[in-house]
Amino acid sequence: MTDQNTLTASRTNTHRRRGSDPYDGIEPSLVELATLSVGTPEHARLRSEILRRCLPLADHIARRYSGRGQYHDDLFQVASVGLIAAVDRFDPHRGTPFLGFAVPTMMGEVRRHFRDHAWAVRVPRRTKEIQASLSPAIERLCQRNSRMPTAVEIAVELEVDLLEVTRAMLAANAYDCHSLDTSARENDENYTPSAAAALGDVDPGYQLSEESITVGPLLDELTERERRVLHLRFYEGMTQHEIAEQLGVSQMQVSRILTKTLTDLRERALADAN
Repeated sequence: MTDQNTLTASRTNTHRRRGSDPYDGIEPSLVELATLSVGTPEHARLRSEILRRCLPLADHIARRYSGRGQYHDDLFQVASVGLIAAVDRFDPHRGTPFLGFAVPTMMGEVRRHFRDHAWAVRVPRRTKEIQASLSPAIERLCQRNSRMPTAVEIAVELEVDLLEVTRAMLAANAYDCHSLDTSARENDENYTPSAAAALGDVDPGYQLSEESITVGPLLDELTERERRVLHLRFYEGMTQHEIAEQLGVSQMQVSRILTKTLTDLRERALADAN
């Protein structure tokens, strides 16, 4: 916890030293750190100084992975954990440059963070692992071919199936999702409504279903003649004159039947609703 607080407290000064990299030539300090006993004040002081000097590296890696649905501050904290691990595990006697060891360690921490915690939609673990390998593979292929690689080339580079690569590329959209109720306001005169407001509407079918449920039993109580007139008028679309000719009655009688039947149905349906 102390290590993390030290890194966070020093972060403000990091942005003031963009002209040079304070972690350049850090190896002599790491050699000296290896000679000190863990837990001594000298070891703690030098270790904290090394972490402070390498802080811009953690910030750089965090910014590299920003814009994928995670806050920069959260990514900075994860990268800082990787930095601490790199400093504690680095062996200066192997002759490996510290940056060559620290950068993969820190990036590995950030990728694991995305794999395990940064998905708004559930994605299979296999797809997460391939997705985390896409950026390094694309960088290698770009340097090798001087152009953006195709999906087939990426699949060959990673030695995985083309379908898995395609799924991993699409999975990048699962890092973040937005509510349908979210709206955007660029200024007072330019307002973008939410997706729900633009796409959502009241389905008239619900009201039709409710009315059908209410009127259905009432129709069963009508006489055969009344049901016949309603069927011919509203289902077959016949005029009152055509209905009168088919039933052998006058048009006036058909009009009276319709008026009486509809009025009775409306009154009884409203009474049941109340």
